[in-house]
Amino acid sequence: MSSLQFNSLLLDISNQLTEKQLEDLKFLCGDMLGKRELEKISSGVRLFQLLNERRKLGADNTDCLSRFLTQIQRQDLAERLESFESQADPSDVLPDKEERDKLCIATEVIVENLGKNWRKMGRRLGLTEVKIDSVSKRHPTDLEETTRELLKEWRRSRGAQAQTQELIQALRACMLNRTADQVEDSLPSC
Repeated sequence: MSSLQFNSLLLDISNQLTEKQLEDLKFLCGDMLGKRELEKISSGVRLFQLLNERRKLGADNTDCLSRFLTQIQRQDLAERLESFESQADPSDVLPDKEERDKLCIATEVIVENLGKNWRKMGRRLGLTEVKIDSVSKRHPTDLEETTRELLKEWRRSRGAQAQTQELIQALRACMLNRTADQVEDSLPSC
């Protein structure tokens, strides 16, 4: 995605912020920006420019702003930002067919067995808290769908580097050895 598309998204986000929400964002950015600079900010666009200059915001670095948007109860805007980052990710290429098939099998086994440990697994796989919270809000009452969405998010973030072995290692690191064994047993032997 181009910087023009990213800037267009930021402009749209800025236009959707109320004055109070902008003030709340400025407060949350207090540690990153000086008091004088904060006083001069009168729009979301200016705030985003300063965050960009401080390398706290970019097309490939939206976590900070996404987290702040979530904190001011604008999850809708945070999700748009996350969605843009995942589209802009150059690792959007898929793993080879054999690995994709293994990942599909592993996903089904994990979905059936992970249960309430899905957050721990998400952290172990390197997903941000913002992404984990976003997954949680999409399926608040269905653990299987939450787990499926979590693994989809992980695969999207890893792109061609997504490997079944990484899932197995994460399961073992979470002390979910039985599920890891079930994944290994369900995979076709090479």
